[in-house]
Amino acid sequence: MTIAPIDYAGACDCHVHIYEDAWPLAPTATFKPPHAPASAYREVQQALGLTRTIVVQPTGYGFDNRCTLSALEQLGAEARGIAVVPPEVADAELERLHRAGMRGVRFMMLSGGLLPWSSLEGMAARIAPLSWHINLQLDGRELPQHMAMLARLPGRFVIDHIGKFLGPVALDGEAVGTLCRLLDKGNCWIKLAAPYETSKSGPPAYADAVPLARLLARRYPERCVWASNWPHPNVKPEPSNAALLDWALALFDSEAARRKLLVDNPAELYGFAA
Repeated sequence: MTIAPIDYAGACDCHVHIYEDAWPLAPTATFKPPHAPASAYREVQQALGLTRTIVVQPTGYGFDNRCTLSALEQLGAEARGIAVVPPEVADAELERLHRAGMRGVRFMMLSGGLLPWSSLEGMAARIAPLSWHINLQLDGRELPQHMAMLARLPGRFVIDHIGKFLGPVALDGEAVGTLCRLLDKGNCWIKLAAPYETSKSGPPAYADAVPLARLLARRYPERCVWASNWPHPNVKPEPSNAALLDWALALFDSEAARRKLLVDNPAELYGFAA
């Protein structure tokens, strides 16, 4: 099945990283990323027929958001960003980042992340008045132990990469059930992206990731967004961006649902005009 490139006006890639050699890595960086400037991503964007982009602050830059802010400036009005800020960040800094296009705070609960679980609830309360959200990446098998806290968050939150279950899970098991209960609440969103993060069967079909992704696509079409995860750091061989987009679009049965995935849902979540 070949769908990409697509021609939906306002179609959005909801998770890319920009790496520029001009910006120093933080001491906490866990690997040296590739040089992946905004100009190179623009070529990917155009090849896929996309017009909007969400630039997510990489772990390698720590709390230094300058590279991501520079990318937002280069990519223009159709770009938004996800920042990483310390728990004690000043309100004035959050407002400055908002004016620059930031719309959320990233919590990476795997290697390289800086913000602890203990600061998540407080940060969610602080950013809710800005209509920002928490961007959460974790091993989805840990969702049950954090369910109570996530369920009472005052604003929106987005879970990366199909839940990123880093081990076998049953569709009718506790971990997937917890994810579904969070999505049922209406303020949780899920990225149907980067199946290579968890798939053991591999490309191009990522067959073992399909059942969960299809369940989420069919049950929660209003809560799904898509992302390329470009430039796919540490993934070898580098996957095809067009094939990844095709993979996600094939999870849906209708053009209306695909439009929700690429246009309508991101417009609502990230504050683009419809």
